[in-house]
Amino acid sequence: MRFGVVTLFPEMVEGALSHGVLSRAIERGRVAVDCENPRDHAADAHRTVDDRPFGGGPGMVMTPAPLSGAIRALRARLPAAPVVALTPQGRTFDQGVARHWAAHGSLVLVAGRYEGMDERVLEQEIDGEVSLGDFVLSGGEVAALAIVDAVSRLVPEVLGDARSAEEDSFGDEGLLDCPHWTRPEVWEGHGVPAVLLSGDHARIARWRRERALARTRARRPELLEDAALDAADERFL
Repeated sequence: MRFGVVTLFPEMVEGALSHGVLSRAIERGRVAVDCENPRDHAADAHRTVDDRPFGGGPGMVMTPAPLSGAIRALRARLPAAPVVALTPQGRTFDQGVARHWAAHGSLVLVAGRYEGMDERVLEQEIDGEVSLGDFVLSGGEVAALAIVDAVSRLVPEVLGDARSAEEDSFGDEGLLDCPHWTRPEVWEGHGVPAVLLSGDHARIARWRRERALARTRARRPELLEDAALDAADERFL
């Protein structure tokens, strides 16, 4: 999976990618992330990338020439990649979108800053817009890293066990994940459910499924409308 990230702070993105699962995936060549800084496409000696908005108002707006230059540079290296801007007005990113992009194989993410980017860039250079939710960040780098992480988890051989991604919340079954326990067997007077110690794998699988169903019904009941449920699930619910 190949990512391009347009960002004024490539060191912020690269620093986060030097740890954990993503670091190992990059080392093994399963994931590649290429940053492009709009400042490198600015025409003046100060490498200016923002200016005051026409019509007045607070803050600054990213100017079109440096931003489009960075986007076009990444398009040249990743010609098949959709170019997606991270904006508060974009569609909400979810696991379905992550699966779609993982299957596509490449993606360019544009991290905005200040009050946003010149509308002409959105109209001329951007294939779509996404948001992490109904809140505002100081810049798109945090959102870009979240998306890179979520998509990369779905790439073969990124995780140590492919079942980890399949059994995550919002996986193929459409449910929240079941609760988990580990050692010690008793901690501060609280024990592990007996079924998990039984060694009966079929019983454990069914119990975990029911816990996932119960958790989904309690916390995100709307997910059950599209979940893949069998007759046993329906009886339990």
